[in-house]
Amino acid sequence: MLVKFMHDPLDDFWNLEGRSNKPASRVFTSLPGLIVGVILRYGTPSTSGHDKPFSCSQEDRPFTTLLVNVSGKFFEYTLKGEISPGKIHNVEQNDMLRKVTFDPEVFFNILLPPIIFHAGYSLKKRHFFRNLGSILAYAFLGTAVSCFIIGNLMYGVVKLMKLVGQLSDKFYYTDCLLFGAIISATDPVTVLAIFNELHADVDLYALLFGESVLNDAVAIVLSSSIVAYQPTGENTHAFDAAAFFKSVGVFLGIFSGSFMMGAVTGVVTFTKLHCFPLLETALFFLMSWSTFLLAEACGFTGVVAVLFCGITQAHYTYNNLSVESRSRTKQLFEVLHFLAENFIFSYMGLALFTFQKHIFSPVFIIGAFVAIFLGRAAHIYPLSFLLNLGRRHKISWSFQHMMMFSGLRGAMAFALAIRDTATYSHQMMFSTTLLIVFFTVWIVGGGTTPMLSWLNIRVGVDPDQDPPPTNDNSARRNRTKQESAWLFRLWYSFDHNYLKPILTHSGPPLTTTLPSWCGLIARCLTSPQVYDGNCPVTEDLTRMNMQALTLIFS
Repeated sequence: MLVKFMHDPLDDFWNLEGRSNKPASRVFTSLPGLIVGVILRYGTPSTSGHDKPFSCSQEDRPFTTLLVNVSGKFFEYTLKGEISPGKIHNVEQNDMLRKVTFDPEVFFNILLPPIIFHAGYSLKKRHFFRNLGSILAYAFLGTAVSCFIIGNLMYGVVKLMKLVGQLSDKFYYTDCLLFGAIISATDPVTVLAIFNELHADVDLYALLFGESVLNDAVAIVLSSSIVAYQPTGENTHAFDAAAFFKSVGVFLGIFSGSFMMGAVTGVVTFTKLHCFPLLETALFFLMSWSTFLLAEACGFTGVVAVLFCGITQAHYTYNNLSVESRSRTKQLFEVLHFLAENFIFSYMGLALFTFQKHIFSPVFIIGAFVAIFLGRAAHIYPLSFLLNLGRRHKISWSFQHMMMFSGLRGAMAFALAIRDTATYSHQMMFSTTLLIVFFTVWIVGGGTTPMLSWLNIRVGVDPDQDPPPTNDNSARRNRTKQESAWLFRLWYSFDHNYLKPILTHSGPPLTTTLPSWCGLIARCLTSPQVYDGNCPVTEDLTRMNMQALTLIFS
């Protein structure tokens, strides 16, 4: 039996009869900040050992912060950077350059979250999930292959530089692997913009977009895992099996934890705020940003959590928003994404001249370009061959060549490289990354349209149009379709019958899908709008979901 209240106590709180609702909005918008503040204050583990004496001669790199005891009072000093002996008396010029230089953490904490969130929130679900297996293979296996190939090739380049006397300081194998992880983060934003404008083949767009979105997340966690690689013994940069498996565990733990954090935060819904679009939009933004802070406070990667939060909110939370809030959230994150990305690229040009510790090595730069080309080739072609063994719509050679060509480096590679420039090796890696980003964006990005024509890739394609049929016989096509579709049908059925009624206003009531003895729980968990039938989005969403299911598996 459905119980309906004739008077909603929340109506008195919101003062719906024309009076101001600003005090109530302030209460609700302050709650996420209070929760995150408590977690940051009391949930973050405190670091110990600041008051222990250290021998500077035994350290390969300077400390980022120092705690100094002066007459019983403790003062914290933050590292600004190294001053070369020739510029030690020119501190004023160094200070002027620092004024136009941002803390690298600004990129990770402020600029990258809206870029990554927009990628997940603007995801075209139909084509993404139709190519999900291939996208995951390219993003996880491909990025790992690219990282190790680039890292090993660059280690050979470093050995060559040492032989010819062009290496003036230490450059370890772990540094080469870190460079491989940094430079494996692709950002084909220029190519995707041209694809979107020309309406290029939807499967090619989905493969490139999906790979770039997840590839950034994998590159971040992979670089963190390489930094966490700390073998025991005197040689802290030699191979150690225990340290290797520990790094693998760090990778799996951080990635899975970030995924769960983003997904759980993304399914948090607000069903009583549809009458207040502005407050609804504000809470949507604050919850998305809180995902980043919560993940960082828990020791995970906030950027990865924000990505999966965006994907989850696009699938569930977006359906609960009012019409005004849907438009506002789309436009808000699109503007933030545009501003953040353009600011990063503008800052790249500034950093090319204001960064005080550039190390440009011709041998290292040429070797990096060759390693990137070979790493991208090993990333695309072998995996495409293996994926085509089980795909109904094969990844053609023209698609593979275009994906090979579209491996641009951009904001993510720059942000990862600038995050740590304290050592000689990291300074050389940052300078080289900067040149690679400029070259790929200017040269490769500008050649996208001619490459599409040269490879005879379809343009002007209707997004709802299926790819042309292959030459396989119909029986084999039907059998392959059934084998590949059962997992998606199972997920869609579970999502439509159980998750959507709980998290959105669409789908059948749980009273019709759960056993009769679960009636009380079903009535409590199902959104009241599903019973009332007066939700403006329920019928439209159900019809759209059924059409999407038909298109995916037809």
